[in-house]
Amino acid sequence: MIRLLFFALAVFSSFSLSAKEVSFVTDDQATIYAEYQKRGSHAVLLAHGAIFDKESWGKFAQDLLAQNYTVLAIDFRGYGKSTFGKQPRALYKDILAGVQFLKAEQGIRKITLLGASMGGAAAAKADVYAASGSIDQLILLSPASIFQPEKLSGQLLFIASEDEHLVTALRSSFDQAPQPKALKLIAGSAHAQHIFKTSQAELLTKIILDFLADKQSKVN
Repeated sequence: MIRLLFFALAVFSSFSLSAKEVSFVTDDQATIYAEYQKRGSHAVLLAHGAIFDKESWGKFAQDLLAQNYTVLAIDFRGYGKSTFGKQPRALYKDILAGVQFLKAEQGIRKITLLGASMGGAAAAKADVYAASGSIDQLILLSPASIFQPEKLSGQLLFIASEDEHLVTALRSSFDQAPQPKALKLIAGSAHAQHIFKTSQAELLTKIILDFLADKQSKVN
């Protein structure tokens, strides 16, 4: 039992142990810390939920790395060592600063945002305010809300558990969003990153990896 627990903890923390800590400053002077592991030319920025942090992606982050995706997992302002800026609630600015960091990295040709719950709301707003063409894909995992869904851009993937309370609002936002887009509902009621703790974790990971791979093939 102790060995199994040790193994689970090792898998959960393996991304944190292998990643490089980086930081960047937002346009409202927040300092955002992130874990960065560079692999291929397609980068995935991970934006956590309200009760999680940059280290919470565990095995999923490792699955991305195994498929040669570069991974940038941020801590939102007020989490970990990340500091607040002049607009304390402007979480979307943390993501935009992360996008700028990736754009400045040599060899990065494609950027996907993956936001969960609170991070999904921030990722959607970042997508709306981002410079045209700077974000290629947006994955919203049980987003807490979606800012101006009709103005979203890039290739869009909406995911949630089918029995979540927010599914009705998610469907409405999905209907308003422009093409290309896809909506995937997973059995159960687990919310956002909590799905990775359930028997649906493998399916969720496959949905995301399939989406990334299908789009990536057009670039490489």
